[in-house]
Amino acid sequence: MRLDKFLKVSRLIKRRTLAKEVADKGRVSINGKQAKASSEVKAGDELQIQFGQKLVVVQIEKIQEITKKEDAGSMYKVIREVKINDDK
Repeated sequence: MRLDKFLKVSRLIKRRTLAKEVADKGRVSINGKQAKASSEVKAGDELQIQFGQKLVVVQIEKIQEITKKEDAGSMYKVIREVKINDDK
């Protein structure tokens, strides 16, 4: 499945256009490698996503084309969340 679609279906990011934008700005990596929106993801992959001042690391548990809001959280497991200090 495409990265941008996974982020939307899993509800890690609410809209696919926003998921594409975040990925294309270099804020998402798959297994330690920077990813584009069109990158393929599979179960077992580790995603690092930077949301503003927060870095979220999740492991993909399963891939589903369609999921209910209540079940979206079962598609991934949060490994850690880290607050980033962006002092310049």
